[in-house]
Amino acid sequence: MQPKQVIIIRKDLKMRKGKMCAQAAHASMKVIFDMMGRENTPNGNAIYSFITRCNESLDLWIRGIFTKVVVSCDSEEELLELQNKAIEAGLLNALIEDIGLTEFHNIPTKTALAIGPGPSEEIDKITNHLKLL
Repeated sequence: MQPKQVIIIRKDLKMRKGKMCAQAAHASMKVIFDMMGRENTPNGNAIYSFITRCNESLDLWIRGIFTKVVVSCDSEEELLELQNKAIEAGLLNALIEDIGLTEFHNIPTKTALAIGPGPSEEIDKITNHLKLL
């Protein structure tokens, strides 16, 4: 089994290419960051650690099989619907809400969603109809 992650970018926002790339990177990384815990040491430094056990897909992905596919959707509504389907399927996912400093006039805007890493066949059930970015 080869795990994969699909990253969905909203095309209706007409983000610059660099902004789209940054939002995709945020989404991909946030899946992992969301599984980490944070503790403070007595001297005030932070310690981050994984607080969950890895399933087979995540373990393979972390060890170096970094299959990612970037696709697009046409609206915030569609992005949220895809996230709900991922949640219902029990798949790892991370939604990105940009705070709007560079492109969205200080308006928080949902820009991207990562689904997985997980089994390709499970993720494809949710994302296979989406066009490559």
